[in-house]
Parts: sequence; structure tokens; C-alpha cells
Amino acid sequence: MLRIASVNVNGIRAAYRRGMGEWLQERCPEVLLLQEVRATDEVLEDHLGQEWTTAHHASDLKGRAGVAVASRLPATAVRVGLGNGTPEAAVDTGRWVEMDIDAPGAERPLTAVSVYVHNGTAGTETMDLKYAHLEKITARLSELSEQAASGERDVVVGGDINIVHREVDIKNWKGNHNKNSGVLDEEIAYLDRWFEELGWVDLGRSLGGDGPGPFTWWSWRGKAFDNDAGWRIDYQLATAELAERATTATVDRAPSYDRRFSDHAPLVVDFAV
Repeated sequence: MLRIASVNVNGIRAAYRRGMGEWLQERCPEVLLLQEVRATDEVLEDHLGQEWTTAHHASDLKGRAGVAVASRLPATAVRVGLGNGTPEAAVDTGRWVEMDIDAPGAERPLTAVSVYVHNGTAGTETMDLKYAHLEKITARLSELSEQAASGERDVVVGGDINIVHREVDIKNWKGNHNKNSGVLDEEIAYLDRWFEELGWVDLGRSLGGDGPGPFTWWSWRGKAFDNDAGWRIDYQLATAELAERATTATVDRAPSYDRRFSDHAPLVVDFAV
């Protein structure tokens, strides 16, 4: 079995203070995909420990974003960002990192990607930045899916996409649909393309049932967590052949509000190898 866990930690230092280390020790993934690390390479490595090989893309904007792939398995290559060799705008940094991994028993490399899509605010310039970023992600996903189809690699892309896909992926669809970022039809169209045209499989939905939920994010405010008024915005996407080997997908929702280490819950997927 190969276990891959993905989680937006909302700051690695704060997450560890709240108990992330205990969760990680209990779940024991071989590959860990992190978003909103919001720290330096040194801080991340100090928290994870020497057993992990890490690839970290910090944001140029201090205290924001940051993505990482950490592996207990041998890593052979790392690719950072979506600039294709050219500098990216600061707001796009800390949002995409890839690691090639030698998985046990695999006939070809596994490429693990951690992604953190812009949040954005409907009706503002931040949505233009989000759509521009989604265009770059879509182009890279197209390349990766073609490489997987040709037998070059298997790929899993995990992270905080900041978009729900269907009505069952958010508790209050009517109050948010085409009103707030993350629930706009123009955003959802990107997910439709990834799944229907590019062949990516949404493991959280394919293995998690028809819904509603299971949700992965709840506001810290009010009773959102207690009432399970959440959003499913954290994903693991797999190329077709890898998706066939996925056996379970579990959202590790904390047992109570005060035991959460982030406003996001981890998504843990097991693969047969």
C-alpha cells in the first residue's frame, strides 16, 4: 500500500502547535502534500524531521502561501512553479511544486504535485489573477496527463483548489453559487475540463460516495464546523491508470472543533502497489 496525504496546514508552525505531529505519526503516509506552509525551508524541515525528503516552494510574499511535497521514499527530481523557466509574479509563487518519486513495485515514476490555487474575491481584480493561474495549471495538467497516457509517469495532484465542483460539495450552494469565489460557474468550468477532457480522476468524489460532502474546509468562525457547514475544496486528482489503483479516500475530520490543527481537514488516499 502507498498512502498519500494532502492538507492545507494554514501555517506549519501553528499546525504543529495544535497537534499535526500526532496526526502525522498516527496516519504514517509515505507522501505528504502540504499547502499554506508559510515558512522557510529550514522551519519546514525542522518540523517534519530527517526522515522526510522535502521539496518546498515558498511564496515571495512573506507569510503567505507556500507548498511542499515530502516523501519517505526516494526522490529523483523536483520542479518548482509554473513559469517554464521564467520568473513568476509574486502572487503566483508558493503555489505549485512537483517531485518525482520511486514508489515500491512501480513500473514507472510517480510524480506527486502539491498545488494551492488563489482564493480570489468575486468582482475584483483578484479573480483575474486566479483565472490566469488556473490557465497555467490547466496547461501543465494537460502535459502531465499526456505523459501519463504515454506511459512516462503516474501522477497525483493534491491540494487546495479553492473551487467546489458540484452542489453536493458545499453546504450552502444556493447562498454562494455565482455570488462568491469558489462557487462561480466560470471557475467550475476549469474542473469540468480537467475531469471530462483531460481525463483526471477526482479521487475524493470517486471513492468518497455521492455526497453531500465529505467536506474538507470549515470556517473557524461561528458554528460552521459543529454544523458541518463546509466546502469540499481540497482534492487529490490522479491520472487514469493510477486512479484504478486507488482503494480508499478518507477525510480526516477532527472529532471536535478544539482538536483541529487547521481550518482544513487532511485528505488521505491509499493506493495498491
